Amino acid sequence: MNENLLKKLAKPMLIVTPIIWGSSFVVMKHSLDSFTPFYLLAFRFTAAALVLALVFWKMWRGMDKGYLLAGAVTGTCLFLAYAFQTFGLNYTTSGKNAFLTAIYCVLVPFLNWAAVRQKPDKWNILAAVVCVIGIGLVSLTTGEGGSLTINIGDALTLVGGVFFAAHIVAVNKFAEGRDIFLVTTLQFTFFALWSWAGALAFREPFPTGLTTAAIGGMAYLVIFSSCGALLFQNIGQKYTAPATAAVLLSLEAPFGVITSILVGEESINALMVLGFVLIFAAVICSETKFSFLWKKKENRA
Repeated sequence: MNENLLKKLAKPMLIVTPIIWGSSFVVMKHSLDSFTPFYLLAFRFTAAALVLALVFWKMWRGMDKGYLLAGAVTGTCLFLAYAFQTFGLNYTTSGKNAFLTAIYCVLVPFLNWAAVRQKPDKWNILAAVVCVIGIGLVSLTTGEGGSLTINIGDALTLVGGVFFAAHIVAVNKFAEGRDIFLVTTLQFTFFALWSWAGALAFREPFPTGLTTAAIGGMAYLVIFSSCGALLFQNIGQKYTAPATAAVLLSLEAPFGVITSILVGEESINALMVLGFVLIFAAVICSETKFSFLWKKKENRA
């Protein structure tokens, strides 16, 4: 596909991506009624890999060991991220799952420091502190005797957020100078292989007697959430400044909660709202350092 066209479409793709992801949290939540976690991921990403492989069949001409390594690393990171997120979704609401996953935006600078020795600044540290407070307000609930406890689903979701951050760093490193469509297809392929291995290792029951709603939900996840949103994310990251891309992608959290509320799943309170606001503020702080505020003051002066 034309490079100039991809550059023009990069930002619109990054706006569409979180909208799709926001709705997919609810779809995944209901899909878990028909599929076990690993089989849900296995069917989803096997189908997505096949679709991309057939649509962009000409890209296979450039295949080499470098592409295999890129697909293996990014696919493994994405698999671990989705595995923890999906298992967490079994024990928490789709809205909280969406917001807690968004911590990856704050973690990216720290993981990038470990990968390329680029030290995070004071804004990244401030964002991390604010994010931890926000996560506490969202995920900590009052247990017996008035003690604060964290739901197992929330904890698993947070681990998934760490691997989503690792995936972003890996894509930025391994996709450079390569065909993003081939990298994404191989990423999905390795993701699917890990999912089938997980389903067999954990002896999950093979899904049978699927309803029309379950099949429709799977089709949505394959076509829109995987082939669409994840491909859009990879293209957007390649042609957009990291700070801008991360802010746009972080919008999946509010879209996830809005969708959850619209379908009547989410029960929200004042402390959770405050926590959501703090997490979102932490993401904005980490990725923009509130530079848009300083620019406004300079323009007024």
